[in-house]
Amino acid sequence: MSALRLQRSGRVHAAMQRLYSLNVAAPLLRTHAYVDGQWVSAAADFPVLDPATGHELAQVSDCGPEEATRAVRAAYTAFHTWKRVTAKERSVLLRRWFDLLTQHKEDLAKLITFESGKPMKESLGEVAYSAAFLEWFSEEARRIYGDIVPSSAADRKLLLLKQPVGVASIITPWNFPSAMITRKVGAALAAGCTVVVKPAEDTPLSALALAELAEKAGIPAGVFNVVPCSREQTPAVGQVLCTDPLVAKISFTGSTATGKLLLKMAADTVKRVSMELGGHAPFIVFDSADVDKAVGGAMASKFRNSGQTCVCSNRFLVQSGIYQLFLDKLGRAMDAELRLGHGSEPDTTQGPLINARAAEKVLHQISDAVSRGARVLRGGKRREGSFMEPTLLADVSTEMLCAREETFGPLVPVIRFETEEEAVAVANSANVGLAGYFYSQDVSQIWRVAEALEVGMVGVNEGLLSAPEAPFGGVKQSGLGREGSKYGVDEYLQVKYMCFGGLKP
Repeated sequence: MSALRLQRSGRVHAAMQRLYSLNVAAPLLRTHAYVDGQWVSAAADFPVLDPATGHELAQVSDCGPEEATRAVRAAYTAFHTWKRVTAKERSVLLRRWFDLLTQHKEDLAKLITFESGKPMKESLGEVAYSAAFLEWFSEEARRIYGDIVPSSAADRKLLLLKQPVGVASIITPWNFPSAMITRKVGAALAAGCTVVVKPAEDTPLSALALAELAEKAGIPAGVFNVVPCSREQTPAVGQVLCTDPLVAKISFTGSTATGKLLLKMAADTVKRVSMELGGHAPFIVFDSADVDKAVGGAMASKFRNSGQTCVCSNRFLVQSGIYQLFLDKLGRAMDAELRLGHGSEPDTTQGPLINARAAEKVLHQISDAVSRGARVLRGGKRREGSFMEPTLLADVSTEMLCAREETFGPLVPVIRFETEEEAVAVANSANVGLAGYFYSQDVSQIWRVAEALEVGMVGVNEGLLSAPEAPFGGVKQSGLGREGSKYGVDEYLQVKYMCFGGLKP
């Protein structure tokens, strides 16, 4: 066993044995549901665990259909008042919420690290990202404009009004337990909608902390509601949030398979939907690329949150002329920069995967690839708990599982290609299309490939592309609609046409 592997193994063993303390200010560590401005208990509780150690962090109210229905009713009642609040007032409240997130960033980051396993540096980055959506949509709240359309008749005026759709069900994942909420809720509240949030069962503490700060910011009762629940209660709660006639809109981030189920449930009452679903991002490195920059982009894109992001690179396509050079430099960068451990340790860059099932999936993809001829250049092993070694595979082919299925873990499978046409064909062969990345210094090639990739977002010589100002979303089976940017508010608005007739010319 190499010295590096021994070091990683020792760090993981120490993390599993040590008792880490979640030291967060009491008001932010909430464990009850938040409904109609009240902290509400349920008939039972469920445990929230630290994925790095398996130790219990808290017992949280396990909401069921009754609590979910109550939250929808509260949001529906509040909507009739909230939609009449002026855009400026909504803007001011969202800005106050942003200020409070910024003020409490350290404690919010600790919650993210302990319930999701993310390193503290990344958790602090998520809090800043989360707050930025509230700041952005506090500004966009005052820019929701209608239109006046020139009429063909002299006695008429044609006006287009933008109005909030109503109550929105917000269903969010565990990998960004704060930012995925504010990206949706910031837009919804700016538009004049009210919301019921169902956070992932692994990470409810961040959502409840947001509720505490929303209350402090002055967000009125019923406008922002949070109903945490266990995996066992999720189907019943989801059924309420997707079928209740008082819900007008569903916004979901998660797997494509779950998204399809929610779409079917929403169909009976023809609800508006936004879906940010699975990805399988290609990362293409052409012969003309600056290899050092490509390696830096690959490290940032792949290993953020231990590879557990929907836009992280999944298939690495490297042109034959620089294939070996890229592998050598990426391997050295992995050795130098990646450190496994508990997220609260200052030098940790790679925390655990969210649970054992996630680690087993990555290990299965590695085993499949090796059985089909791939070579393990770095990593390849599972450590204690749900820790996975960052893994680099060479000689990967397109029939291997890691080239056909989203990984959601720290695995870099590198495929060799010869021509631009071949790389684009492989990149576009997936039935999803969220993000794609490529590195090239050929300007003509940049335009050709950027336009040819069948994805909703393209990073050109850049491995990190998310920003509050930019629209986030995909094509194919990666979802419907866009979040963030000026287009994010439109997902929560409907256009009403008013024909004002009988006027005297």
